[in-house]
Amino acid sequence: MIKKALTLISAVVLAMACQQTVKYSGPTYLDQNAPLEDRIQDAISRMTLEEKVAVIHAQSKFSSAGVPRLGIPELWCTDGPHGIRAEVLWDEWSQAGWTNDSCVAYPALTALAASWNPEISALYGKSIGEEARYREKDVLLGPGVNIYRTPLGGRNFEYMGEDPYLASKMVVPYVQEVQKNGVAVCVKHFCLNNMEENRHGYDVVVSDRALYEIYLPAFKAAVLEGGAWSIMGAYNLYKGQHLCTNQYILNDILKGEWAFDGAVISDWGGVHDTDEAITNGMDLEFGTWTDGLTMGKTNAYDNYFLAQPYLAKLRAGETSEDILNEKVARVLRLMMRTAMNPDKPFGALCSDEHIAAARKIGDESIVLLKNDGDVLPVDLASTKKLLVVGENAVKMMTVGGGSSSLKVKHEVLPLEGIKARVGDAAEVIFERGYIGDVGGTFDGVTTGQDLRDARSEEQLIADAVAAAKEADAVIFIGGLNKADHQDCEGTDRRELGLPYAQDKLIAALAEANEKLAVVIISGNAVAMPWVEQVPAIVESWYGGSQAGNSLADVLFGDVNPSGHLPFTFPVSLDDTGVHSLGGYPEEMKTVEYKEGLLVGYRWADTKNVKPLFAFGHGLSYTTFEWSEAKASATSIKSVQSEVATSVEAEKAAKKSSAITFKLTVKNTGKRAGAELVQLYVSDTECSVERPQKELKAFQKVYLQPGESKVVELSICEDDLRFFDETKHAWVSEKGEFNAIIAASASDIRQTIPFTLK
Repeated sequence: MIKKALTLISAVVLAMACQQTVKYSGPTYLDQNAPLEDRIQDAISRMTLEEKVAVIHAQSKFSSAGVPRLGIPELWCTDGPHGIRAEVLWDEWSQAGWTNDSCVAYPALTALAASWNPEISALYGKSIGEEARYREKDVLLGPGVNIYRTPLGGRNFEYMGEDPYLASKMVVPYVQEVQKNGVAVCVKHFCLNNMEENRHGYDVVVSDRALYEIYLPAFKAAVLEGGAWSIMGAYNLYKGQHLCTNQYILNDILKGEWAFDGAVISDWGGVHDTDEAITNGMDLEFGTWTDGLTMGKTNAYDNYFLAQPYLAKLRAGETSEDILNEKVARVLRLMMRTAMNPDKPFGALCSDEHIAAARKIGDESIVLLKNDGDVLPVDLASTKKLLVVGENAVKMMTVGGGSSSLKVKHEVLPLEGIKARVGDAAEVIFERGYIGDVGGTFDGVTTGQDLRDARSEEQLIADAVAAAKEADAVIFIGGLNKADHQDCEGTDRRELGLPYAQDKLIAALAEANEKLAVVIISGNAVAMPWVEQVPAIVESWYGGSQAGNSLADVLFGDVNPSGHLPFTFPVSLDDTGVHSLGGYPEEMKTVEYKEGLLVGYRWADTKNVKPLFAFGHGLSYTTFEWSEAKASATSIKSVQSEVATSVEAEKAAKKSSAITFKLTVKNTGKRAGAELVQLYVSDTECSVERPQKELKAFQKVYLQPGESKVVELSICEDDLRFFDETKHAWVSEKGEFNAIIAASASDIRQTIPFTLK
């Protein structure tokens, strides 16, 4: 009998381990195939007041309660957006001590944006979604699409760059592919969360035009095109209200104008008031009193703002149950799409396919910024002694940086990837060069590395220079890391320059060996006072589990670099609108976005500021030839004022009046490679101030040596509109426009005038 019982238990455990869907076998109220909204309303009609309140706030660090009596399961969240976070204890950030919760770390989202390839974004979403599904997670807390406003932003590495159009196009495939796994994305941090200092306390002042044209489009695309099932509010304030409980952003825009039907989830600790949480759009409260559960572990969750305090108001008749039912409906809708979805695939964890995906994403993201004298790719036929310098060549980057910190099975470090690729073809020597962050622990996950070094700064540089003089080629691998005041949640950078005397080291290496390639690992732009001295520069981002292999692929020419910058590299902070106008105050209480629309390349263009490296810039090991672009028409007919019989009819009318620009791109070199064609639009005369040009289309084409392909880029009336604050509407004005065909924001190839009639 005991043996049979143990066998039965083993079978159940095995079924759970294999991710088999176990259907609820208790009372059945509505058929599983009944319309979703009918099932939601039926469940609400059967729930007690206490059960309703229980499902709209956390019961642990990462889960909220279900209704066991009705067969409604718990909802489990996990941090992303670059991988699935290791399991933590029920009430604490500390590790739970599991041995089977390692994941594949994918490149940071700045790297994904640098691929400029929606197909790569789809691969990213599919892969991370499968890992979340295997781990039985219902909500992936990501992706992040806050706009890169200042290069000091500590969390910029988690986002998709400075341009709303690029971020919009890259976020949609990620969302769609994650959710095919029955796992909801939670797009974050909605919105205006563009710096980390005093993130719970600063109040943003921004024009409606800048809000709608710069800071909302990527979120809107995730909701309306991607179909995101949940959204995470931000920590900071706007219009005097925290963004997790903000009437204008959550109710008026998200749920009103965009008709979002998913759940709004608070950032952990982002709710501060019961009344605002009730009325201002918050649906599911997480993480209140996250810093040690100050209310005590036994009653902390019951004392959340949307827990007992809310229940007391309901019982006293101080607030309507209709508002509660609307919140519960949104949470149940999220549950039924995820935890209660019987058709979810099995998922996979740390599979060969996922490791290959991480490497492919990394390969496509790396940006070749400069390559004078063909220093890259490294020629092993003439390189018998290769020197690698820099702490970032040997430092793990998947641990640290905040909530995106991960526990990986193995992280291929740059030096490891280089040595594996070189093999016996050359001698690879390593010199530390500088000492930066020797730590390697976050929330109980440790790298296991001991990076301590007793040498002085002068000795480290001297040793590296001496080795450089004896080497045939030198690769310096430095940049930023995930320590406080670098690329890290909760703090912003303090300067644009490289830390740890790296500038001094790079200049010394350049003088010692003319065959020098500098690799920057970062999620932000950095100053490069040595840019004229160094022949080759690479931006390698945070590459995840396969970082070292991806970097080696590009350095040795196995992969032709095709990444392009998703944000501008300024020469100095004063070359950005934010810092030039004083929009980054030290007090950090009221933050006025004085630059308005002029973020990134929009500022550089309009103010005629030459960047260090332009938005969209990226070189290749091959060469390309572009033909002259031809337009399918010379004008677009406005359909804005015409009465359409339906939304579909209006879309069809706009599409029929669009202009398509065609050009042929030919690979004229000896290597296969990819070229990126960008289309910007300029409004030559307008009743309001507009940026000099704005990105409106792009296409990346892959070509074998000698191969040609036709690139087609289209624009319609929607691409010409601006947000009219007086009308609170998107409008277009008839007149003359320019279509600008470019290889980057600074590399204009052709300008084609057209008219909006």
